[in-house]
Amino acid sequence: MKKTKPTTPRCGLCGKTGGLLKTECCGNWICDDEHKYALFSFARTSCSRNHRHYTLCGYHHQEGHDGDWKDCSKCREIRETEMYVWYGTNEYNFEKLPNPPSYAPTKCSKCGAVIKLGVEGFSRKGDEYNCETCAEQELARLLRQPRRSSGARKKRGEGA
Repeated sequence: MKKTKPTTPRCGLCGKTGGLLKTECCGNWICDDEHKYALFSFARTSCSRNHRHYTLCGYHHQEGHDGDWKDCSKCREIRETEMYVWYGTNEYNFEKLPNPPSYAPTKCSKCGAVIKLGVEGFSRKGDEYNCETCAEQELARLLRQPRRSSGARKKRGEGA
């Protein structure tokens, strides 16, 4: 009989072998590194945080949805199609969403540039999306405008 060498568990995302845990959502080995995440840094260096925050698998589990995440109508309804596809097919998944739906690319309402919502900066107001460049220009324009004095607001019945 041939002896098989025991396999060392590896993180399914980065391949590391030390300091692992199994995910609650899908039972895959992953780095136990979320404690290293710096709050509000938005760094994507933690395998466990990335899987939990940026995948349909992690979202499906956190929301307590029934069944398989790949067939979940509740998960499908939560996000616009582009983000649904990104959450189901990005590099933080152990398994990709089969047959993701097609979608029209999101474009900047000011300059028309394509915005990749999952990985690029943008701003949103209602149904309008602005690329990072146009959003920065708009913010700079707003900051240059002189502020109305409190006296001007009171004259028109605004403010207390």
